[in-house]
Amino acid sequence: MSTIPTETLGVVAHAAGDMRIESVAVPTAAADEAVVEIAYGGICGSDLHYWQHGAAGESILKAPMLLGHEVVGRVLVAAADGSGPASGTDVAVHPATPGAGDGSPYPAESPNLSPGCTYLGSAARFPHTEGAFARYAVLPARMLRALPAGLSLREAALVEPAAVAWHAVSRAGDVAGKRVLVVGSGPIGALVVAVLKRAGAAEIIAVDMFDKPLEIATAVGATRTIVATDADTIASVQADIAFETSGNYRGLASAVRGTTRGGRVVMVGLLPSGEQPALISLAITRELELVGSFRFNDEIDEVIAALADGSLQVGPVVTHEFDAADALEAFEVARDSSASGKVLLRFS
Repeated sequence: MSTIPTETLGVVAHAAGDMRIESVAVPTAAADEAVVEIAYGGICGSDLHYWQHGAAGESILKAPMLLGHEVVGRVLVAAADGSGPASGTDVAVHPATPGAGDGSPYPAESPNLSPGCTYLGSAARFPHTEGAFARYAVLPARMLRALPAGLSLREAALVEPAAVAWHAVSRAGDVAGKRVLVVGSGPIGALVVAVLKRAGAAEIIAVDMFDKPLEIATAVGATRTIVATDADTIASVQADIAFETSGNYRGLASAVRGTTRGGRVVMVGLLPSGEQPALISLAITRELELVGSFRFNDEIDEVIAALADGSLQVGPVVTHEFDAADALEAFEVARDSSASGKVLLRFS
């Protein structure tokens, strides 16, 4: 059995503008927890928000928190109760823990909507839910998904955000043969494009402010691109389905204008909390369906299978890779969406 240290290097957000690469304790594993040596972690928009603003939406840092939920690695010590993958297994991580919370009702088939759901590296509750941007992480065995032979840990590093995209596409209904507009071509938008291509969309039009994201979107399946400032061209698309992945009310307006009568707009990007301007009158007169999409459920298993069999191609989405010790530089690169896609941290 591998010797597990009591401390390891971690990426910790302390407050707005204060992120540190520092030693963090490795917890003692409970019977249903495994010790995982993290190989790669993808920097998510929420990680950037905690670093830059000390908050992600309404989730506000009240204490230092280990960041990271897009992680893959290898089981060093399996759960003592026999649950989960065996020692030596390469795994992806499903970072959610559904919970009843205040007891508010939610669809039983949608645990992602459970009011008490927690997520690795989230300040939504206090004490915060620690993340997994560290070389060694102690994680519930139920979070671990064994990776098929032939699927490398680096290839699997996009499993979690790709599952977000897969869930979003499922919210759109049947996309085969449809014209689809994707507003925002950052990592999630590009992954939506990749999933749409796999699902048989006939046309995929990607929109962004910058050339680099549009290049990535084209590489994973976009058939056409439009610069976000070209409002008239976006409006002329008249897509059957649109995805808003920018997290900006202007992006939502573009999605509404660019969707044909009777179409559907899937809202993936998380807009700031509070009231937001929206083209509701146009949505009404066109009888558009505005549909929310939040995280994912078991779609992660379908994503792993699709990556393993080669039917889902996402490689171009990753543009940079840094050692964990250089996380500060990595975060600087990741926040420049004009020059980067998904940025990975390498822990082992």
